[in-house]
Amino acid sequence: MSEAKKIAVVTGAGTGVGRAASLALMNTGFTVVLVGRRMEMLEETAKLGAAGKSLCVTADMTKPDSIAALFDKVKATYGRLDVLFNNAGMGAPPVNFEDLSLEQWQAVVNTNLTGPFLCTQHAFRIMKDQNPRGGRIINNGSISAHAPRPFSAAYTSTKHAITGLTKASNLDGRMYDIAVGQVDIGNAATPMTDRMVAGPGVMQPDGTMKHEPRMDAKAVGDAVAYMAGLPLDANVLTMTVMATKMPFVGRG
Repeated sequence: MSEAKKIAVVTGAGTGVGRAASLALMNTGFTVVLVGRRMEMLEETAKLGAAGKSLCVTADMTKPDSIAALFDKVKATYGRLDVLFNNAGMGAPPVNFEDLSLEQWQAVVNTNLTGPFLCTQHAFRIMKDQNPRGGRIINNGSISAHAPRPFSAAYTSTKHAITGLTKASNLDGRMYDIAVGQVDIGNAATPMTDRMVAGPGVMQPDGTMKHEPRMDAKAVGDAVAYMAGLPLDANVLTMTVMATKMPFVGRG
């Protein structure tokens, strides 16, 4: 396949992990469709990457019509799709479990689970019919796909569910040469994790507040690029990329 035909879509590409992954993919030869809600942030990502290796498209992962329009544009512009990184996500306010509203729950489920499900469906439709056939889908899981933080029922539930979506779509994609994997991220230095090193820090399971170590988001971007660059007869089903000293393993 020629370099010009290596097309990737990254959702939530305007900041944090999405930006880091987009830049890493561009650096390894992909043309990246940068997807997010704010065009100015997408354009900033594009300026940081390789010239002529990106296309900025605004889309809302909570709106099926917006997602459909995104993939229609990808197909119309490039005629194929090689990699999808389902990265966009959100959390709910850290309130007592019984005080989380249905609306707050549904907002997280719509963004973190239903959005990736719909994106994966659209990617399947393109990838199974293109020539060469197949492609790769990478889902942004989380350390929360394994263990929760306090007051994170909605986020944790969706990230556990992403693991199920990864495995089910990987199985169903076999017949089309579609490989699906997941990267579980812990404490990447992004705007979403600034609270870990500011003020009192973040709540621990025993109720205390502590600062936590973080890692450069580039480490995650490089991991996504590695997964994306594999031949389709090889797949990273799950990969954990985390700050070495964060309190995940152990009993802390």
